[in-house]
Formats: sequence, C-alpha cells, structure tokens
Amino acid sequence: MTDKTERKAWMGLLARAPADDLDRLWSEAGLAPDYAYLRPPEVGGVMVRGRAGATGAPFNLGEMTVTRCAVRLADGTVGHGYVQGRGKRHATQAALVDALMQGGTKDTARAVVLTPLQEAEDARCTARAARAAATKVDFFTMMRGED
Repeated sequence: MTDKTERKAWMGLLARAPADDLDRLWSEAGLAPDYAYLRPPEVGGVMVRGRAGATGAPFNLGEMTVTRCAVRLADGTVGHGYVQGRGKRHATQAALVDALMQGGTKDTARAVVLTPLQEAEDARCTARAARAAATKVDFFTMMRGED
C-alpha cells in the first residue's frame, strides 16, 4: 500500500471504531504524547450524498453529525480525526493516533491500537455475515412440470 492509501485505511478504521473500544485501547496503551490543538474538537454537520443504483445522478440524502479535530505533537507532526456523531474525545484520540502513525511510534501505535481495532472490526463483519448466511435460501428446480 502507498502511504496515502495506508493512511486512508487507518483513518477509516479509527472513524468506524466504537468510541469505547478506542478509549479502552488508548488508556491501556499508556500513550500520552505532548500535543496542542490546531483545531479543538468541533461538532458540525455534513451533507451525505448518494447515487441511485450507485451509478445514477448524485442526490442529497440528508445531513449527518460529525466531529473533527486536528492536533500537533511536540515534534511537529499533525494528525486529524473525523468521526460520526458528537464524540469529542473519540475525535481527539483518532487525531492523536493519526499523528503517532506518521512518526517514530508508528509500530507501537499500530500494535496496541490499530491491530486490535482491526481484529474487532473483522470479527463484527464475520458475525454479521454468518447471521446473514443463516437466512440464505437456495432455490432450485428438481423437476419441471413439462412432459
């Protein structure tokens, strides 16, 4: 993966992660970098757009509440966090992990925060797929009524 797609992947993971899971992992990791807010956590709204059939003309689906945050670590590394909802702490922790992933503590941040979050997300997806597979019905014709 390129740096851009790798960063996109971890920022998406941080945004999708349950706030409680990220908070727990952050606390257990003991990561406490010195930082200053470039943009303190702010709650706002964004317009969600959709496309009919995924290929049609775009249309405004509705608004969604998001929280964003930007931080600068003591070494000058900048991190950003965008999360759905009103989770100011979630956005701050996401921004801090983003900044740590761009610096020298990348391996530590990946091991103690991102890997467990990815494993938990994979487990949720597998469980959801198993529940959906349990409702699958296979239709087949044993014999047609034609003579």
